[in-house]
Amino acid sequence: MRLPTSRQGALALAFIAGLSGQALAQGQGNPSFNLVNRSGQTIEQAYASSAQQSTWGRDLLGNDVLQNGGTFAVRLPAGQCTNDIRVVYEGGRSEERRGVDTCRTNEVVFGQAGQGQGQRGADGKRGGAAQPGRSGNPSFNLVNRTNKTISVLRASPASDSNWGEDRLGNATVAPGGRFAIRLPAGECNYDVRVEYENRSAEEVHGVDLCSVSDVTFPDRG
Repeated sequence: MRLPTSRQGALALAFIAGLSGQALAQGQGNPSFNLVNRSGQTIEQAYASSAQQSTWGRDLLGNDVLQNGGTFAVRLPAGQCTNDIRVVYEGGRSEERRGVDTCRTNEVVFGQAGQGQGQRGADGKRGGAAQPGRSGNPSFNLVNRTNKTISVLRASPASDSNWGEDRLGNATVAPGGRFAIRLPAGECNYDVRVEYENRSAEEVHGVDLCSVSDVTFPDRG
């Protein structure tokens, strides 16, 4: 039996490697998708992150907005199939889709018939505001209207005896800025605490986060 020449062997190995890489990519899945706005409103912010992560990450739109009827291509790492998606409309109202298998769809539509455009419910679909003591979606936008930078944000159910982790991580929120805070679906009644760079702090207690989109400091309530 004749062995292949070095050139033939190299070509054969390259061909096999190409097939293996293609099979691996197919096995991992392609989670990238088109975000489609059919809400009748302008989307000002968009987030997409793995359902296993505890933070939303950066605003994918950056300085752009997504007008009604528009489409925006969202690129995600190969293999990251199960994702949570959040949009914030002009005026501050937000809407979410949780646990979406984006490897099985080319589009994620907000405002599509049969899907929610009202206040957030437990699964991000249309529904009335959740009442304290009932389950819902407590994620919110932290809005800083002080003249100080917020360096720490803690939010925990009002029934808890401790504040828990800093939900900003390494981020800060400058005066006039906002930051999307991601919380697990379930409990609605929360206490929220911010700490400023000058080490002063401010708290609000007993907030029904399932019925609001923004929590603003300083608190005017």
